[in-house]
Amino acid sequence: MKLLVTGGAGFIGSAVVRRAIAQGFSVVNVDSLTYAACLDNVASASDAPGYAFEQADIRDGEAMARVLRTHKPDAIMHLAAESHVDRSIDGPAAFIETNVTGTYVLLEAARAYWTEAGKPTDFRFHHISTDEVFGSLGETGFFTEESPYKPNSPYSASKASSDHLVRAWQETYGLPVVLTNCSNNYGPYQFPEKLIPVVILKALSGQPIPIYGKGDNIRDWLHVEDHAEALLLVLEKAAAGSCYNIGGENEMTNLDLVKMLCGILDRLRPMESSYAEQITFVMDRPGHDQRYAIDPTRIVEDLGWRPKHTPKTGLEQTVQWYLDNESWLNALLARDGVGERLGVDR
Repeated sequence: MKLLVTGGAGFIGSAVVRRAIAQGFSVVNVDSLTYAACLDNVASASDAPGYAFEQADIRDGEAMARVLRTHKPDAIMHLAAESHVDRSIDGPAAFIETNVTGTYVLLEAARAYWTEAGKPTDFRFHHISTDEVFGSLGETGFFTEESPYKPNSPYSASKASSDHLVRAWQETYGLPVVLTNCSNNYGPYQFPEKLIPVVILKALSGQPIPIYGKGDNIRDWLHVEDHAEALLLVLEKAAAGSCYNIGGENEMTNLDLVKMLCGILDRLRPMESSYAEQITFVMDRPGHDQRYAIDPTRIVEDLGWRPKHTPKTGLEQTVQWYLDNESWLNALLARDGVGERLGVDR
């Protein structure tokens, strides 16, 4: 099977590319190489005979049509997106343009390609989204595939919009789509604007480790390699029109997560005092959702998937990867916004 993966030089997209190549898929990696993309993320797959790269923007309809005509994929895995909530607060326009308009343009290119091919029933447009589209949970309960949409940030609103477009193209035009919504991802190659790599970067450089508000916001953490495995399983096994929530079953507060990371760093790269002494509480960001948690029952029962990484094993592996790949991390430090506090515009 030949896959076209959008955003394949990003964090989750590159994990999908690496795993797909390892599993014997052919992969066309389409990425516009924005600030958060890095071709080093797919260096291990780039020499594979089934790998091809196209630098192209999903907002460019002619480029998308050309790529589809040239490579003739059997499926599209759509991961290209602006994804950082703090950036969406400061500059929402980019999120609307990429996540909403870009998804629309890609859907139309996919529909034309699928129609010209005779509307094969085994074609799939797999749209990868987030649990943030469902809003914020209270102390109890979980997001399911039937949870109502209630996005609270420009980022999550843009992803909710793209989800609705994908569903509409299935219902109106019959395009065979599948949709997945995931919890917070972590793991190797994550761009250093998200919480876990920021903590590692700040800790190692001796700077204050920022925690928003009281640090009591709760997230469900999913290792990116578990996520990539689930995405490829959904692509191969799920029926057209189906949707699945993919969660890590690893809830913890931001403060507990940061303390766990500091404890791992204390063991793997000890210094005279604990890294936890660098923890600093800072002003919360606007519209900060209190809790996310996913009920993965549907994907467990339908497809037999369950995350393999626990917080202990997954976080230890992640921290060790960053320690072993400081040159990768350091190469990104000059990029836009890295190390700066974003998302404080009110």
